[in-house]
Amino acid sequence: MVSVDSISSAIADKKSYALLPGNKDTNPEDLQFKEYAAYVDRALIKQGFVPAESLEKANIAIFLAYGIGDPQEHQYSYSIPTWGKTGVSSSYTTATIRQYGGYGSYSGTTMHTPTYGITGSETHIGSYTTYFRFIILDAVDMDEHKKSNKEVQIWKTTVTSTGRSGDLRHVFPILVAASRQYIGKNTGQKIKVNLYEEDERVLEIKGIVRTEEKTQ
Repeated sequence: MVSVDSISSAIADKKSYALLPGNKDTNPEDLQFKEYAAYVDRALIKQGFVPAESLEKANIAIFLAYGIGDPQEHQYSYSIPTWGKTGVSSSYTTATIRQYGGYGSYSGTTMHTPTYGITGSETHIGSYTTYFRFIILDAVDMDEHKKSNKEVQIWKTTVTSTGRSGDLRHVFPILVAASRQYIGKNTGQKIKVNLYEEDERVLEIKGIVRTEEKTQ
């Protein structure tokens, strides 16, 4: 499950952008940033944004921040039924009589057929680890910055999720795909999006074209 929270101002219609690192001490030539930026570029272009030739020619600067939290351990308990004898369903006796002159002897054996079923339960403790993952896209008005040297925020899109994968590279395209249609817009509240790795929207963000689409 991915949560998307986006807010925008009245001047959020500017589309020419430059995408810059929002994480401290991250260089635009950093390989990880370039990989993540490629996913974000695809989403922005699909939403009608146009990459500028340079920061000086851009109407907006979009700062891309991302990260993953420390692992969080969770415990849970569950019960497993125990199986065993619960009683006797039937019994029968076999007997032997021997005659010795005027006397006789008797011996017998009684057999019981047991029944089986649930006799109780055993409690077990399990555990799992989750990670908090996030992307923040923060857009600043470059036209205003050129005029007044002020940083005026025109929109901000925050994407978060919590899951068992601690690999941000694996999760990143899913977060971007889930947020694509809300980037630069005003959602009014957090939007919940269910998305999986093989979803067409995720493959699109990855730049993957299915074989059947290539042959059409």
